[in-house]
Amino acid sequence: MTDVPALRNGLALLRHLAGRPGPQSAAALARELGLPRSTTYHLLAELAAAGFVTHLPEERRYGLGVASFELGSAYLRHEPLERLARPLLQALVDSTGRTAHLGVLHGPETLYLLKEQPRRPQTLVTDIGVRLPAALTAAGRALLGHLPAPQVRALFPRAAAFVDRTGRGPRSLAALRRLLAAEQAWSVEDGHVTPGFASVAAAGFDHGGRPVAAISVTFRHECEPECGERWPDLAAEVCHAAAQLTARIGGRAPG
Repeated sequence: MTDVPALRNGLALLRHLAGRPGPQSAAALARELGLPRSTTYHLLAELAAAGFVTHLPEERRYGLGVASFELGSAYLRHEPLERLARPLLQALVDSTGRTAHLGVLHGPETLYLLKEQPRRPQTLVTDIGVRLPAALTAAGRALLGHLPAPQVRALFPRAAAFVDRTGRGPRSLAALRRLLAAEQAWSVEDGHVTPGFASVAAAGFDHGGRPVAAISVTFRHECEPECGERWPDLAAEVCHAAAQLTARIGGRAPG
């Protein structure tokens, strides 16, 4: 092997291990990655020597090592997601005049990592570090809509998992699933979090097409009863920003 293909194969092996639910045998790794067994054993030995892979001799399997954990921890300390998203949010604020957020799923909640505001901001409950029920927020539903059904069910196992803030929004798993099924490329919440405010959000994806974060904009809107507006023009700008985020993190949209 020359150095570059070996590096590429080693990274593919680490990425594959990271995506599996537990340690894997060398034979399974070779088969699933389409590599010769001799090459796979050589790569595993080198990665184990560097601490990126751990050999479990009793199980005859390999798992991620401490060095991989250290890389992941360093990744979080560098805040790459926030750094990559900030200029996109700033551009979105400039073009729409609305407050923009970056949110991620934290269990059954939306955790807000970034907030960019126009020159005359409006008072909102969403702020950096704030967590809100994911089933109510546009950002949360933009992410939930791209998760497997069993994962959504695990996050909301019973009716008590649903929160009612304004009298609007889903209050059961069946209602949430109907709402997610009706969503298009973007998600909308209209007064589900705060009366008189609405939000539009779209998801960004990682290299495996998994949703990692959502970009949203929030603005004043009042209607009684809920009017069902989708704001397609605004959503187009939000979707564009989310697609840019996907590209910036080296991801791909599912499809």
